Amino acid sequence: MIYELRVYRVTPGRMQEVLDRFEKIVFRYWEKYDIRPAGFWTTVIGECHLDLHQILVWESLADREEKWSAIMSDADFKAEMALTERNGVLVSSVTNTIMAPTRFSKMQ
Repeated sequence: MIYELRVYRVTPGRMQEVLDRFEKIVFRYWEKYDIRPAGFWTTVIGECHLDLHQILVWESLADREEKWSAIMSDADFKAEMALTERNGVLVSSVTNTIMAPTRFSKMQ
C-alpha cells in the first residue's frame, strides 16, 4: 500500500467552490475509477490558509498510474471540471508526494 499526499493551493476566496467541486463532481468519478481518498484537511494553522490537503490510497504505483490515467482521459470528467472554472481558475498549484508507510505506521 502507498499513499499520495496532494496539496492544492486554492485561489483566494475560492475554497468553498473547490470543496463543492470535490463533493459534487470529483467523488463521483473517483468512485467510478475506484480512487480511494483517506481524508481531506484545510489548513487552520500552518504555512498557508489557502491549502487543501488530501491523502489518496493506492495498491501500488502501477495502480495509481492506471486509475489516474483513466480519470484524466475521461471526457465527461474534463468537461465538468472545466465548467467549474468558467469564472476563473480555482486552484493555482498542486503538489504531490508519494509515501510508503513505516513498519510502525497505523496506516499500512
